[in-house]
Amino acid sequence: MIQFLETVPMKPQPGFMEQYSFIIMIALMVLVLWLFMWRPEAKRRKQMQAFRDGLKKGDKIITAGGIYGTVKEIKENTLLIEVDSNVTLRIDKNMVVADNSNAQRQ
Repeated sequence: MIQFLETVPMKPQPGFMEQYSFIIMIALMVLVLWLFMWRPEAKRRKQMQAFRDGLKKGDKIITAGGIYGTVKEIKENTLLIEVDSNVTLRIDKNMVVADNSNAQRQ
């Protein structure tokens, strides 16, 4: 009789959903982050890189600093842009953010 009182009653084992609900919740959160944040950012980054690789002499551009110019010379990592008559700047190719011809049309 004393042993019967001392035994701890066994708890029922949790079901599948109770056991793995936390892992499923974390996986769903990662999926949502990938769908709404990482994937669009990667797509935008690829489009920007394709735009920078497709620059050619005579294109009108806008730099990250807000400088409007026309491409005069293209090297591997740099561009020579003409800002005004006889005013040229050498900038990093990664600092080009937009095509000025599209901005002027709007």
